[in-house]
Amino acid sequence: MEPLSLVVLLVSVGSFLSSQWLFYRGIPSFSERLIPAFSSLSLTQRTEWSSRAVSTAHALVVGLLCLYILLFDEAIKKDPVWGDPTLVKLNVGITTGYLISDLLLMICFWDFIGEKYFVLHHLAALYAYYYVLNQGTLPYFANFRLLSEFSTPFVNQRWFLQVLGYHKLSRPSVVNGVAMASSFFLVRIVVIPFYYCYMYSEFGTEGFWRLPVGARCAWVLCSLCLDVMNIMWMRRILRGCLKVLHFSRYQTTEQMEMRKTD
Repeated sequence: MEPLSLVVLLVSVGSFLSSQWLFYRGIPSFSERLIPAFSSLSLTQRTEWSSRAVSTAHALVVGLLCLYILLFDEAIKKDPVWGDPTLVKLNVGITTGYLISDLLLMICFWDFIGEKYFVLHHLAALYAYYYVLNQGTLPYFANFRLLSEFSTPFVNQRWFLQVLGYHKLSRPSVVNGVAMASSFFLVRIVVIPFYYCYMYSEFGTEGFWRLPVGARCAWVLCSLCLDVMNIMWMRRILRGCLKVLHFSRYQTTEQMEMRKTD
């Protein structure tokens, strides 16, 4: 086994074990000490709390490394299909370990955190990342997909606020809701046409024809699968955000009228 492959394997295993430890021990222990309300949560809520906290930690680590690669890794910019995938492999290795851990947790706690679309999302991502890790192909595009992790902390924070008793029209909930919708739209929806235009520009090149058929299928089909789900989720988020903003504006107007009357 090549040294890089061994390092990536160790990173993936380390990511898996870290995710498991955080879920079962780290997050519950940390939350009990710093968040008094955690002890009063139900078993279902505690399970989802730990799952979302691990998801947030993974998103922050992978998202920041992804941004660094996008800005400073010149090798994959010059050759997005076969450029030096060292940093991308390490980042994908972290994500692979987390995805496998999350799939295992969903199977073990299906009644609490199981979600068929998340399973489909994870499997599609793992299938595509197999070619990145095994053959070092498509490093730029694999890294580009990981930009979507920047919206994850806001999605999870929405759930945390609800469980902690914040009203959906409270200031923290409204601010986070706007941030969630904005970040999701920017890193998962706005980038779609740019991603496929860049993909199209590589079709028919020498690097494209060197790709195995499986890698080409994973590149196109998994990207389409992930983006269809992102559009579905964006629709839900936008509807919820607009509804909250409408009621928030109505509530503010009503309060102003009451003050005028007083």
